[in-house]
Amino acid sequence: MRSREAMEAIRSGAYDKTFAALYGAAAAAPQKERYIRLIETYEKTFGKDDDIAVFSAPGRTEIGGNHTDHNRGRVLAGSVDLDVIAVASKTTDQIARVYSEGFAPDDVDLDDQTVYPAEQGHSAALLRGIARALDERGYRRGGYRAVTVSNVPRGSGVSSSAAFEVLLTTIQNAFYNENAIPPMEVAKISQFAERDYFGKPCGLMDQAACAVGGICLFDFGTEEPGVEQIPFDFSAAGYKLCLVSVGGDHSDLTDAYAAIPARMKQVAGFFGKSFLNEVSLEELTSRLTEVRAACGDDAVLAALHFLRETERVTVERSALLRGDFDGFLKQVIASGHSSFEYLQNVLVPFENACQGAAIALFYASALLEDGARGAWRIHGGGFGGTTQNYVPDALVPAFRAAMDGIFGEGACHVLSIRPVGPVQVL
Repeated sequence: MRSREAMEAIRSGAYDKTFAALYGAAAAAPQKERYIRLIETYEKTFGKDDDIAVFSAPGRTEIGGNHTDHNRGRVLAGSVDLDVIAVASKTTDQIARVYSEGFAPDDVDLDDQTVYPAEQGHSAALLRGIARALDERGYRRGGYRAVTVSNVPRGSGVSSSAAFEVLLTTIQNAFYNENAIPPMEVAKISQFAERDYFGKPCGLMDQAACAVGGICLFDFGTEEPGVEQIPFDFSAAGYKLCLVSVGGDHSDLTDAYAAIPARMKQVAGFFGKSFLNEVSLEELTSRLTEVRAACGDDAVLAALHFLRETERVTVERSALLRGDFDGFLKQVIASGHSSFEYLQNVLVPFENACQGAAIALFYASALLEDGARGAWRIHGGGFGGTTQNYVPDALVPAFRAAMDGIFGEGACHVLSIRPVGPVQVL
């Protein structure tokens, strides 16, 4: 479809049902304008004569299972109604030309799959990594031209990087593989690019949640993770999912994040195992004195959190499947306490004057009446990044105003679960 035809089709309402399904009926109109603006950007960047396609890949939220995926535990996660979108056209060469709003343009020869240290942390590395992963898995790939824009806030805990990687892989899937690459393969290709080329050690949870869509239970206990979609609608239960970005800059805390899986694996190693999912709570508690002496109490506490948290995910799943939302919320609060008290990933190490996440959790507890209504917990990696809150519809305006008042306008993101993963919109 030519760009002029695409814009006219969007304006005429031909894709209104698609936009409503992805973003909700109330948000469909502004999303139409967002897509039209990006098509206009494509025209300014590459011209008006190309046959274009339009893609969307969602961000994600961790619903249950804080710091469990990297030790092969279970996670509940969901795609959200924030996304990265692209207008793209297929080319006849092997050059990927990607222009993303707010970033320097990339022109990458996909035949050159060298890992360049200077590209680590930049999107050019992702393009090369995705090309190599496609080659190694026997899929086809080729060149394209694309412009992208994202409304997934960076550093907000909803995986802007994973959404972007999944978007780039989805373009290759549509243009060169007839959409034959399954969602979990899309996730693994994207993870490989981030881990081995972009230079960010990561588990598979972020990419998997973006690639599969909806609410899912992921069991990472085997090489081929188990995936179960959970048909539950938070909005139908009368609640909104609110993430609060506390605004701290903790880019120097890589060691603190990395220490968590390392501590868990240290305890696993004590029992002769590679990952903590191979150890039972009974084994750990029966030899607690020995493990404390060998690994230290911080490692023991992280292990205790993991073993309870990965089981808690199955309880949360069961509660959602039987429609027991109050029971689910109780597990969310228990998860939050475990992360704060045992995993200890709420307070920022050595930053006594910068503890925004703890402040956000305190006020969430007060606003939600100590669990009488709703729930709250640390979200994702932790250490002062983002909190996750389940807020009754009637309280959302007051909750949002309070959090924005403390952490700045726009700190509170009111989200909905998106029912699908990456899609070709038109």
